[in-house]
Amino acid sequence: MTTTLITGANKGLGRETARRLVAAGHTVYVGARDAERGRRAAEELGARFVQLDVTDDASVEAAVQTVEAAGGLDVLINNAGIETRTDDNSVPVAETVTADHMRITFETNVFGVVRVLHAFLPLLRRSAAPVVVNVSSGLASLTNLSDPAHPAHFYPGVAYPTSKAAVNMLTVQFAKAFPDIRINSVEPGFTKTDLNGNTGTQSVEQGAEVIVRMAQIGPDGPTGGYFDVDGPLPW
Repeated sequence: MTTTLITGANKGLGRETARRLVAAGHTVYVGARDAERGRRAAEELGARFVQLDVTDDASVEAAVQTVEAAGGLDVLINNAGIETRTDDNSVPVAETVTADHMRITFETNVFGVVRVLHAFLPLLRRSAAPVVVNVSSGLASLTNLSDPAHPAHFYPGVAYPTSKAAVNMLTVQFAKAFPDIRINSVEPGFTKTDLNGNTGTQSVEQGAEVIVRMAQIGPDGPTGGYFDVDGPLPW
């Protein structure tokens, strides 16, 4: 049976992904910072709970020990992420973004991915068919954001797309370094979640589609790529 860990899985895209993968027969670990919310979500989904704060070394190491003791890991989904917003639910733009905005965003979205990947690599490398899915964003595409004709071009924020572009680079470099692991970035689309103040235009069911699909690829599947539900995206 495939064992899957999803970070930030007590709500939103992570929770829906967990629900779908449990239904597909995976043993799923719901990783969450908040123990009460995480346990409740895991119980409701028929999954397992593991306390996991991607910004904390000790928390991640404890999660590794929990998952290892139960048998190992086949699929890691780096889903936990944040987008800094102001009180009126707008994003800091080039004129107002600060180093603190960048630091806070990168701590979860980039350093957190590295921290979790580094810690779980030994378990993934023991799997017969290891997979890593890094939840990125369409806003990470330099090609699309620099194209005035593309819908993403309108987005004025700095910290979030910069962090997700960094996630895409992590995907490329880790995929090259570990060719036996299928490692890809995915763009779930503008999904209605707490991350964007529930301003998204699609449901979590729609957004989770590409995450679930890429979590289930086999050893012959793509690696080092960047995909949405319709296929490859330009970097």
